[in-house]
Amino acid sequence: MDPIDIPLKGKIILITGGASGIGLSLTQQSASLGARILVSDLRTTPTFDQLAASNPNIVYVQSDVTRWADLQNLFTVCEEKWNDVPDAYGICAGLFEAPFSNFWQDPEEGEGEGGEGGYKQVRVNVDHPIKLTRLAIRKSLGRGKRASVCIISSIAGIASSVAAPLYCATKHAIVGFVKSLTASEPLTGVKVTTICPGIVNTPIFDAEKIEQYSFQENAALMPDDVAVNMLKLLQEKEFKCGTVFEISMAGTRVIPEWNIDPPSSKGTGRNEEDMKAGMKALLGPVVETLEGEKKGVAKP
Repeated sequence: MDPIDIPLKGKIILITGGASGIGLSLTQQSASLGARILVSDLRTTPTFDQLAASNPNIVYVQSDVTRWADLQNLFTVCEEKWNDVPDAYGICAGLFEAPFSNFWQDPEEGEGEGGEGGYKQVRVNVDHPIKLTRLAIRKSLGRGKRASVCIISSIAGIASSVAAPLYCATKHAIVGFVKSLTASEPLTGVKVTTICPGIVNTPIFDAEKIEQYSFQENAALMPDDVAVNMLKLLQEKEFKCGTVFEISMAGTRVIPEWNIDPPSSKGTGRNEEDMKAGMKALLGPVVETLEGEKKGVAKP
């Protein structure tokens, strides 16, 4: 089975996290291509609401991507609306060391289904893209059609950060998952790729993270930059199944399985000058937490 182009005009794309950030940019750009768009998100935004109100081919489904029943419901809605399943998937929903799910503050105790515990960040960043990819394969095979999946990972899925080990672990998981599917398209008819952006200027950087991670707007990508490259990965056969695609202020490149130099531009977390300048701020909350634990006065 040879790779094929999948132009989105007239096709269906399912976008998780499609009402804000990179997902919203992907929704906007997909709409400009003439796609039919199924958007999954916990809540909408005014910008998304305005876009959806003017385009009958945008359908919003309120959903929690950590609930597999909610993921299954997306296909039910899609088939009811268009009598078909998606041709493309932009898997954008994600968490970045949220206050309710991170490694150093360690707030989660018995929060999983049935009280067995589990990190919410792992369920959003790892479980949801893997399960949705599996559903995409099953649904596409059932319809005898080709499809394309692109999952947002991160440069943190190639590199590391002592301040965000759980986030890095989840993004490494996506890179490993996509690489593992490199040889799968002839079996499934579904192409799976991942994009690894550097720092992106989205609402995920609140005031606290702006300070801790020394965020600089002039060193950050915009959501549109990431979305336009996701569309290349989704539509163009040049980017084969298993592609790991990096985008930073230095440009773009495909990451081979072995032997590549780290990126050095601003906004990647690998720039030596920025690393030295930002390390104190980066480690501040971690040191505070550990010092509190030493003294027995950790935050509840």
